Amino acid sequence: MTRIDRVFKAMEKQGLSQMLVTDPVSVFYMTGIQVEPGERFFALLLKENGEHVLFLNHLFNVPEEAPFGKVWYSDTDPVMEYVKEQIDDSRVLGVDKDLKARFLLPLMEGKTTENFVNASLAVDLTRGIKDADEQAKMRAASAINDQAMERLYGLVRKGTTEREIADRLLEIYLELGAEGFSFPPIVSFGANAADPHHMPDDTVLTPGDVVLFDVGCVKDGYCSDMTRTVYYKKATEQNREIYELVRRANEAAIAKIKPGVPLCELDRTARNIIAEAGYGENFNHRLGHFIGLSEHEFGDVSLANEQTAEPGMIFSIEPGIYLAGETGVRIEDLVLVTPDGVEVLNHYTKELTIIAGK
Repeated sequence: MTRIDRVFKAMEKQGLSQMLVTDPVSVFYMTGIQVEPGERFFALLLKENGEHVLFLNHLFNVPEEAPFGKVWYSDTDPVMEYVKEQIDDSRVLGVDKDLKARFLLPLMEGKTTENFVNASLAVDLTRGIKDADEQAKMRAASAINDQAMERLYGLVRKGTTEREIADRLLEIYLELGAEGFSFPPIVSFGANAADPHHMPDDTVLTPGDVVLFDVGCVKDGYCSDMTRTVYYKKATEQNREIYELVRRANEAAIAKIKPGVPLCELDRTARNIIAEAGYGENFNHRLGHFIGLSEHEFGDVSLANEQTAEPGMIFSIEPGIYLAGETGVRIEDLVLVTPDGVEVLNHYTKELTIIAGK
């Protein structure tokens, strides 16, 4: 079954026979055609009869042999009129959440809101179940991330700055065969690690600092994401305590993963361990997010998500404890739900590590 077939099966559950997909990543997922449209209209119209249509500006570089109908337009053409010509007015049109209002409003002229429905889930839920090819690519991206993490540990030395280490990472990824970052790297020393989204600055590493790396690369279009926390020269008793708590929460949530388990239960498992030790308020984000062609895809692992785990899902497990003005710990792995359990895609050590440095 092709990816478009899988999307159509999901559309049928919503009673839909046509859908306009405008998210460029989702169009690539279904067609293999990659376009960065910028301000211009780019879409794939899915039709029940299989005569799918791409809407393309003449500036887009798309192979002519691509097996889809094509409607080409220039910057001065009334492109939404061209779209209307391809839509079956007698049926509801599914649209995705990425369709900009400046394109949607002309489509809605003369029609009622009942003519349109948000069909994003048809694509989002399909993309959430990775096929065998995607799983292999995600393993490869995570393997590169494991190797990169080892090299990052080697850069931890007295006097270096967060920015200096972060600036070296792109070179490391390229040497290892990746295409680039899946997101801007997070490198945090000392109290900066208490900010989950701290961006590298000129903070200088000093003995006793915690060092947090949250990094990811892209390989063959697929993203990796991993976080490790280490210590430079020494670790206080409090640092050791919260580190082991976070690691225990990470491992307990992973151990619970198998098909049929509600994703909210994974979050609850990790959160309870941290809360029972008195740090509940210091774990201030969801446990994880889905990942694939994008670093953050639809779906998460949170107390609010009662969706159950299914084979093929890939998401992060990343509990953390953050003490403002003092320190922070996060440990993150990507996991693949298998037919009988879970496969952890990251293999770099989670043992508490103290780097002697130079």
